[in-house]
Amino acid sequence: MSTFTRHMTRLTRLTRRKQSRWKATGWTAGLAATLATSIAGATPAASAEVLPDPRPLGAKVFKGWAFDTCHAPSLATLRAWNSSRYRAVGVYYAGRGRACASQPNLTVSWMRGVKSMKWRVLPIFVGSQSPCVRNTNKKHVPIGSKPFAQGREEGKDAVARAKALSMKKRSALYLDMEAYDLTRTSCAAKTLSFIRGWNREVRSRGFFPGFYSSAESGVRHVEQARRAGVHDLPSVMWFARWKGKPSLYGEPALAKSAWNPHRRIHQYKGNVDVTHGGRKLRIDRNKVDAPVAIIK
Repeated sequence: MSTFTRHMTRLTRLTRRKQSRWKATGWTAGLAATLATSIAGATPAASAEVLPDPRPLGAKVFKGWAFDTCHAPSLATLRAWNSSRYRAVGVYYAGRGRACASQPNLTVSWMRGVKSMKWRVLPIFVGSQSPCVRNTNKKHVPIGSKPFAQGREEGKDAVARAKALSMKKRSALYLDMEAYDLTRTSCAAKTLSFIRGWNREVRSRGFFPGFYSSAESGVRHVEQARRAGVHDLPSVMWFARWKGKPSLYGEPALAKSAWNPHRRIHQYKGNVDVTHGGRKLRIDRNKVDAPVAIIK
């Protein structure tokens, strides 16, 4: 047996062992092969996948300006804000990690009232958070020992709660994963496994799984996974970068061809007090070209 043949035989065995371990934790064989190629000394090519326009797939896309705020504002406040340029609102509708658990305005009648005023809704699910989350207020809801299965379970809950608020299939649901430490590789792998499980479950139930995170944390991590050929990634990317002007397709953490077309939201400024029509809210500002909720 030649030296080259022995080397490739060892590499094949190594790849098979790693594929088995990754499969158990929700990682794909595609990623295993990519990493095995790196071990062999080659440089894997970045994925050039281009997602299709989501509109023919049943999505309702909104292009324009949106804000998100801790508590869903009253219909009277939204009516007053008709004088603003905003026409979409992000609402924290469910999830065990949600800071604003009390949402007295968030009902089926509120959702239908928003629709009648021609506002759009960006539903945000704040579930379990990375074990290496940076925000101390989120450390009480860590992802557990079975991240992929836990992600699927919370994805199931995200869909059930969306349906209870009269959201139909082909709506986008956005998983909020606060910034975490990418240098802690074991923690980062667990976090990505949870994200992928959540995406798979939400997608399998007929909804578009979106993802919100810091551009330099979760968003960069998911983009790295995309380049490595990982599956079960988000359909829509909502990235937070608060410095500079709004730029949907100029984000340095994302390839320009990724999550394009009509699959991006840029949160470009946060925690600002804004008043329209005599109604004051503390908001985050967003530029949107992405799917929203479809309300019955």
